[in-house]
Amino acid sequence: MAPYCRVLIVDDELLVRQGIKHLLNWEKEGFQIVGEAASGTEALEKIQQLEPHIVITDIVMPVMDGAELTRIVKARFPEIEVIVLSSFGEFDYVRSTFQSGVADYILKPKLEATHLLEVLKRTAQRIPSLKLELAPADKNTTVQVLLDMLMDGFGVELEEETETFPYDSFRMLGAECKPSGDKNAVLAAAELLKKRMQAELVVSLEESVYFPLRAEAGRAVLLINLNERESSQLAAAARRLDEWTGEQKLEARWTLGEPFSDYTEVGDHFKLNFLKMSDYRFFLADPDRLLIAGELPYMPPIEDKFDLPRFSEQLSKQQFDNAFSELLAYVQGAPHFYKKDVFEFKSFLSNVIFNMTIVLGRLEVDATHLEEAKYRYFKEIGDASHISEAIVLMEAFVSEAEAVLATRKQGAGNPNMAMLIAYIGEHYAEPLSLTELAKHFHFNPSYLSTYFSAHNNEGFSEYLNKIRVEKAAELLLADTASISEISGMVGYSDHSYFTKVFKKITGLSPSHYRKQYVNQKRN
Repeated sequence: MAPYCRVLIVDDELLVRQGIKHLLNWEKEGFQIVGEAASGTEALEKIQQLEPHIVITDIVMPVMDGAELTRIVKARFPEIEVIVLSSFGEFDYVRSTFQSGVADYILKPKLEATHLLEVLKRTAQRIPSLKLELAPADKNTTVQVLLDMLMDGFGVELEEETETFPYDSFRMLGAECKPSGDKNAVLAAAELLKKRMQAELVVSLEESVYFPLRAEAGRAVLLINLNERESSQLAAAARRLDEWTGEQKLEARWTLGEPFSDYTEVGDHFKLNFLKMSDYRFFLADPDRLLIAGELPYMPPIEDKFDLPRFSEQLSKQQFDNAFSELLAYVQGAPHFYKKDVFEFKSFLSNVIFNMTIVLGRLEVDATHLEEAKYRYFKEIGDASHISEAIVLMEAFVSEAEAVLATRKQGAGNPNMAMLIAYIGEHYAEPLSLTELAKHFHFNPSYLSTYFSAHNNEGFSEYLNKIRVEKAAELLLADTASISEISGMVGYSDHSYFTKVFKKITGLSPSHYRKQYVNQKRN
């Protein structure tokens, strides 16, 4: 049989690349997608590695567009044929690429299987060394293509489901290699683990049906269709694989997921169940342990949520010992509740640090170092691979905060200022002004302004804005109200002014803050 015609897809939009990959049964038609790239520069690297016969590239891309990519490819690799993708308004641009030797072009709005296959076959005929042959349809290849599509979120079904998957139960078994600087070594280890899994199942579950699932680099996962009576045998096989990994000194972590009954849910189950179960390791005392659904450690039924408003109030009232004690007790107890969302927990820690720096910034102390250090803490918490690292970071930040507080001036505990601070903390959402505050406490407004600045290191307006931004940050993390609603909830009648103040204090707009600390979870 003649070799496949190798194809590289280049487009900066992931959905376009996935769409092209799933338009055809490529291998049945004699083609093979050997890789994909998101830019022209990445494509040049892939071309040297993968040696494709044909490159399909978008004409409009950042950094290096399709026209420049075509010119370089035809200069360096004249034997490679290029097909460009374009929109209707880019035809003059496309026409210029023909001077560089483009084989053909396809309009994106008219991109469909029949036309794409026609263009591909016509282009393949231009390659003298390639004699294109249609590969016979292969059942396993068809199922593998379908599973890839399901993993990408496409809704498709098998025509002969019963024959392909004879049992009612599905489970995922997989191993995750620990990341290292040697990417090729991680990929090779994942491939070895996949082959070992398949070899183990041949012996342990002779009647089961299994297919590899496409996952990120360094992870090997099988979808297993089995009779439920064989569940104990599958668990025993997982234990043997875990023992073998230790004997081979391979740094990998095994997970056997929960059973499910509908193979068309494989994509959602992988993301929402299997990967989430793997994330439990962040909180577990032994992160390298084998995880088997139904055999997980005991977890208390209810966790007391950390009272962030109370914590903020304690800080505002300068009840630091109580605030820090309750915070560290909560963080140190987090490992008991290993099913909590890792990203949410890290976001919570970052938000606490953010609130603490705001409060310390109001006191008569030099919190410059802490203000600068918070960004390092944000990054290190985000990069933490285990709860123990996050706990150490939180304890270190609290220690630094306590050291800063120890330098306070003797007059920092002025009772009059404490009353003013407490009143602002209770009424910040109202249309509060210096005049209203002076009237309430029977001060002259001018004198109160001077007094406030002298005892608080900042003026009344600055302090009020910080309080409001602090409360707005909590509401943004809760993700239950719109930014416009939050603006009014913290005392701003002008939404644009709120956005300006929030960005000045935090360095981020409200929408960017929410996206960075909340919406990433959804993605």
